Amino acid sequence: MYIHERKNWPNLTWDNAAITLLLSEVRHAQGRLLGQMESLGFQLREEATLATLTQDVVKTSEIEGEKLDAQQVRSSIARRMGIDIAALPHADRSVEGIVEVMLDATRHYQRPLDADRLFNWHAALFPTGRSGMQRITVGNWRTEASGPMQVVSGAYGRERVHYEAPSHDKLNAEMTRFLAWLNAPPSIDPVIASALAHFWFVTIHPFDDGNGRIARAIADMMLARSENSPERFYSMSAQIQRERNAYYDVLEACQRGDVDVTAWIKWYLLCLGRAIGSANDILGLVLKKATFWKHHEGETFNDRQRIIINRLFDGFEGKLTSSKWAKLTKSSQDTALRDISDLVKRRVLVKDEAGGRSTSYHLCETP
Repeated sequence: MYIHERKNWPNLTWDNAAITLLLSEVRHAQGRLLGQMESLGFQLREEATLATLTQDVVKTSEIEGEKLDAQQVRSSIARRMGIDIAALPHADRSVEGIVEVMLDATRHYQRPLDADRLFNWHAALFPTGRSGMQRITVGNWRTEASGPMQVVSGAYGRERVHYEAPSHDKLNAEMTRFLAWLNAPPSIDPVIASALAHFWFVTIHPFDDGNGRIARAIADMMLARSENSPERFYSMSAQIQRERNAYYDVLEACQRGDVDVTAWIKWYLLCLGRAIGSANDILGLVLKKATFWKHHEGETFNDRQRIIINRLFDGFEGKLTSSKWAKLTKSSQDTALRDISDLVKRRVLVKDEAGGRSTSYHLCETP
């Protein structure tokens, strides 16, 4: 029997004594991080938010097995945030869609969440009306034609059903009840509400596809409410991706249990605490970038050099070579070599040990 088949569904319960300390620790970590970020000033907070949202979008898609171009994601978010970043690539429609969803969830966290808003999110995720090569119902709840909504693994003929969601004819009632709870005046801590909203939505599984990404967007919206801020400085999706197996294990265990979801809430709070702890990684990169430009204030860099230096700080995949420089800056190989040689001479770049055709470079540590 699945949890949604229980007589007392969806009256979810939990052991307060088992989560009180964890919740207190998470709330303390949230407050400490927000205070730390507040002291940095607007520009650095904006840069940290851009880095965090980029990571969030990339990782929430990666959980579902979809790899997005991080630079396209960053470009799309920067444009919507009004941040001027030169020479970033144009984003594909699939990238634009998930960016729209995540930004709407977090920038407009105070707005009520209704069916139309969810339908708009879903339509943004699947602009072609297909998931891969399969046509799906877009911008509406799944229908009878979809068949049973099952989470399955294993080879064909030896599949294992991990979970089966409520049937299509129950979705209107299920979602009406869920949204009424979500939009009601808060009666529990918003962080706990975030955990419950995530679990409740993904248990209903109302769409043909995209349920996980939308559940995580809803959770992020609730976390923004818990902080009363649209600025994001940690990525819950990135942490879930790191702990993906445990994430699915605890979901399956609780969805096969009764309405006591203490195990899920405990896991969620622990994961959230680790996500907040990981914010120091993003903050470190933002501060390192700011320190670099402060150290080199007054020096002359051409546009190509600024583009590549910023890319190296923002997350450069692989090694920097003259060929990649030329491609990214749309310049000739000779121009790329001149730009690089100038930066090596000024101790901005350092040549890696390997030479010849594989010669690569990295940023010199700023004193």
